[in-house]
Amino acid sequence: MTTPQTRLRVLESFREPKATTNPYITQLFRALSEDADVIPYRPKAALFGRYDVVHLHWPELLVGGHTWRGRAARRAATLLLLARWGITRVPIVRTVHNLERPTNISAFDQFVLDRIDGLTTLDIRLNDQTPQRDEIPGVTIEHGHYRDWFAEFPRSATTRGRFGYVGLIRRYKGVEDLVSAFVRLDDPSLTLRIAGKPSSDDLVAALYATSEGDPRVDVDPRFLSDAELVAAITAAELIVLPYRHMHNSGTVLAALSADRPVLVPDNAVNRALAHEVGPGWVVTFEGTLTACDLERGLRTVRNRGERPDLSARDWQVSRHKHIAAFRRAIAIARDNEGVDS
Repeated sequence: MTTPQTRLRVLESFREPKATTNPYITQLFRALSEDADVIPYRPKAALFGRYDVVHLHWPELLVGGHTWRGRAARRAATLLLLARWGITRVPIVRTVHNLERPTNISAFDQFVLDRIDGLTTLDIRLNDQTPQRDEIPGVTIEHGHYRDWFAEFPRSATTRGRFGYVGLIRRYKGVEDLVSAFVRLDDPSLTLRIAGKPSSDDLVAALYATSEGDPRVDVDPRFLSDAELVAAITAAELIVLPYRHMHNSGTVLAALSADRPVLVPDNAVNRALAHEVGPGWVVTFEGTLTACDLERGLRTVRNRGERPDLSARDWQVSRHKHIAAFRRAIAIARDNEGVDS
């Protein structure tokens, strides 16, 4: 039995972080390790180890794999895990990163994800606009910033009049809309640099075609290291992320963590973020991005404060909130045992 003074043992659904691990996961692992014994996912540890609470991210990864053998092994291990969790009633805390499940997953995987949902004790939402799931209590713990993570990397001098896009280049992220809007700007002093790994060569070709040979547009279609990401972000005066669907965006926080403002779609999440970080740091646009939106965004951010306020996203704050969420899940599970007994 755990008490408020007991150091928790937390099984995470991610493996031991390494150099290529998502920085969000690495920073979470380091922060939680200050107050808890964090157990990275390994089938043996998950099936036979001792832990007080399970913390899940992207549960679909538990049944995924690059080969059919890998998928079969993961599915078998996950079925055994679900049986253990159901029998022992270990509390499960789920961080809800996405509003919807991935498309094109099998009926078996849907069954597994349904079972995970049925066993979940508590949801962690990354913002207050994430809907609460039926019959699953939830808490909000804001996505942590990247200031400490980026601190070791050199920053570029800001190029006045440069718009930037960084991150994975996907159709739903509206990068073609950004290029189309930019080439309608007549000012020869303005530039646009797009840097990130594309989903296909066809998409890169479409970006070049949309640019119509405009020499002010530069496309760097490759994966960026953290150092290159910081250099690309800080070289821009305004980072533009014209996603057609945006809910939780690590790239927005990456830009703000490097003290660069962003132009993003207008929605409840981004309006709340604009209020949180202070005037001039998060500018929104409605509908499809236009040249007027770009001009307005540049004017607006030139009147911003010294740094965005990211105090609510400090990792020490996040650590305390996560530990409190885990203890709440344990209390809920204990209360449910009392009801069922």
